[in-house]
Amino acid sequence: MPPRLMLMILPPLIFIILMLVSKRGKGFIDSLNIETLTILHCVRIPVEITLYYLFQAKLIPQSMTFEGSNFDILSGISAPVVYYMVFIAKKLDRRILLAWNFLCLALLLNVVITAILSAKTPFQKFAFDQPNIGIGYFPFVLLPSLIVPIVLFSHLASIRKILNRRTITHSKDEIIIKNRQATEY
Repeated sequence: MPPRLMLMILPPLIFIILMLVSKRGKGFIDSLNIETLTILHCVRIPVEITLYYLFQAKLIPQSMTFEGSNFDILSGISAPVVYYMVFIAKKLDRRILLAWNFLCLALLLNVVITAILSAKTPFQKFAFDQPNIGIGYFPFVLLPSLIVPIVLFSHLASIRKILNRRTITHSKDEIIIKNRQATEY
């Protein structure tokens, strides 16, 4: 029997992979608003505060918090700044947005790997004194099964949109995603 943790993580992960490789999934991703995908990362602030309180309640290890080796809160704090600088002030371009997405994706993967390797499973490698048991309780089970997949999908969709021969241009105070090959709007 696989660990229950895998039953929470694998279905959304398979869904994300299908979205990235299927024609309908790619079409859906291309229809998403990159502004919304960027500002969505503000959700990481309350998530990180929740993780901190779970640590205080001795339900997760310190390494999963911003007091430990989890710096994912920086993604949430920087999301409105990046949103403003790229889409409102128009001071930063798509390369910065792309770099920010990759950096925040790395921060997300750091905490996910720490969480998995700290969970009470046969392959636990960290936090034997305080394993990651908090994510097994409702409503905290929604973190690995819903919130993390949404954030992961948001980064991957943004990266796809930026790299998919698209540029972010500014017109009449709106952000327009324009195909480089197009000559007119």
